[in-house]
Amino acid sequence: MKKDKSVIYWLLSGCVLVFIMVVVGGITRLTNSGLSMTDWHLVTDTFPPMSEEKWVQAFEDYKKFPEYQKINIHNDFQLDDYKFIYFWEWFHRFIGRIIGLVFIIPFVYFLIKKRIDKATLNKCFILLGMGALQGFFGWFMVKSGLVDRPDVSHFRLALHLTFAFITFAYTLWVALDLIYPERKAVILPLKKLARITMFFLIAQIIYGGFVAGLNAGLIHNHWPLMSDGQFFHDSIKMEYDSWLLRFTEGKSGVQFVHRSMAYVVVGLILYLYFKSKKNIISAQQQKGLNALVLLVFVQFALGVLTLLYAVPLWLGLTHQVVAFFLLTAMTYTLHRFSK
Repeated sequence: MKKDKSVIYWLLSGCVLVFIMVVVGGITRLTNSGLSMTDWHLVTDTFPPMSEEKWVQAFEDYKKFPEYQKINIHNDFQLDDYKFIYFWEWFHRFIGRIIGLVFIIPFVYFLIKKRIDKATLNKCFILLGMGALQGFFGWFMVKSGLVDRPDVSHFRLALHLTFAFITFAYTLWVALDLIYPERKAVILPLKKLARITMFFLIAQIIYGGFVAGLNAGLIHNHWPLMSDGQFFHDSIKMEYDSWLLRFTEGKSGVQFVHRSMAYVVVGLILYLYFKSKKNIISAQQQKGLNALVLLVFVQFALGVLTLLYAVPLWLGLTHQVVAFFLLTAMTYTLHRFSK
């Protein structure tokens, strides 16, 4: 089947929308807006309350839940404050609805017009399932903060965040399959190394979600060592008895893993870059590697600054955005070394 540019543009527009949604999701998290909408309806929540009476009712509903009762009730939290946090959560969900429409309507059109080949069609069904699953993960995450604790589970937050990144990466991969339909000989060692690098980058994104969910960036605001000039701070062993819990639920332990794995990701990308010099690679592969090296150093520097300044909104958000660009470059590079 001849390359259909409209299908490529459709998939890439989906990538852009997922990127925007992740950015808004970051703002939602950093402004503590994620628990402002205490219920979820497919249609009736499409627009925010349209009258002052409905705003008051929504605010009264919010007051029944832990975030208000345990935190905001002590902060002189008023209706205008509620409108601010409501906006970001509503906007986040609204973009999710837009993504659904942007995917489904053109998909049905392309399906009727038979403009999608069988291989791409199967991948699109996977994307459809991933989109639905991501919506469920969002609801699953928010639900964890509406019962007893006034915050969402960091495991569910990391799941929701990481799956958004993976959905973006897979959408981009499907688009790249159409952009570059030709298949070339693969340099197997570089392909394997690129896969390993992608694995550790995804693991680092997961731990970024853990750090965000536990607010672990607000402690040990020092670099290159943790507090008190320690590489492995004593507080890591104090938080939990189990090593598994120390590195998955302890704030100090989670931060230690995230800051340590950053060196691993940088090292793997540099190793991939210099190892590729021993082979004849394409211009596309070289561009991917160049972007990876540049972005990983920018991201590392942003991570250090975000930690040193105790996660100000703009730095925390920029750190998340560049992580997205880094994953984009990694996906492109892996694709070019795989096909």
